[in-house]
Amino acid sequence: MVSSRDARRKAPAAGSWTDSVGSWATTVVAVSVLLFLALPILVVIPMSFSSAEALTFPPPGFSLRWYESFFGDARWLQAARTSIIVAVASSTLAAVFGSAAAYGLVRGNWFGRGAIEANFLLPLIVPQVITALALYMYFARLGILGTLPGLIMGHTVLGLPYVVLIMTVAIRSFDVRIEQVALSLGSSWSRMFVSVVLPNLAPSLAAAWLFAFVISFDEVIITFFLAGAHETIPKRMFNELMLQVNPTITAIATLLISISIITISTLALLARRSGLLR
Repeated sequence: MVSSRDARRKAPAAGSWTDSVGSWATTVVAVSVLLFLALPILVVIPMSFSSAEALTFPPPGFSLRWYESFFGDARWLQAARTSIIVAVASSTLAAVFGSAAAYGLVRGNWFGRGAIEANFLLPLIVPQVITALALYMYFARLGILGTLPGLIMGHTVLGLPYVVLIMTVAIRSFDVRIEQVALSLGSSWSRMFVSVVLPNLAPSLAAAWLFAFVISFDEVIITFFLAGAHETIPKRMFNELMLQVNPTITAIATLLISISIITISTLALLARRSGLLR
């Protein structure tokens, strides 16, 4: 005679079949979406090594001619230099000012803090074309429209919200009692900040800087409004596509994809080290 305990042990758990089907369906949908998003990358990368005169898939042969075309063109290299200069400068400014703002917002206790924090996040909510138009009108009055400093300032505004978000989370997770102990032992605030706060927040700060760098390097809308005669890689790519489909763009796109993958991997590593990812 089978006991009730044995019967419960042999009987399948209620809903297990439904849960299994749901899990498989979720996996299939997720993989399908990822493949759909990755399909352009899987097409662009092989085409960048094509020996054909025009865009052809699959490539008829292997060649590095389009990479040679990029590195041998002075205008493309100048656009790359401008992109790097603007991205490095704007991400550094965003990291400095954004970190200071995040520290004040987290540790401060004053009226209107919530409104100011929301103001920092506005560039994430407002469409970029509106932000670009507002900066265009403001910089025109200041006389810096079409200049490299103006372009750097515009990209800094774009990167600030990301730095504030990342550093706000990092500072909130850092125990304020450690700062209080350092101050109670006679350390000045500046010494405490440099010796205690910065070393602990360094991974998060590096992640915020990288995030702002990627945002700036890929930006095209604000660049079109503010750059004037200056060309960045995204702006030149867009201008080239307006005139003709230049296969050199596939080589540049492959390089940008590689940079993005390396940057995202570094961001994930830094975020894990700083505790932003568990």
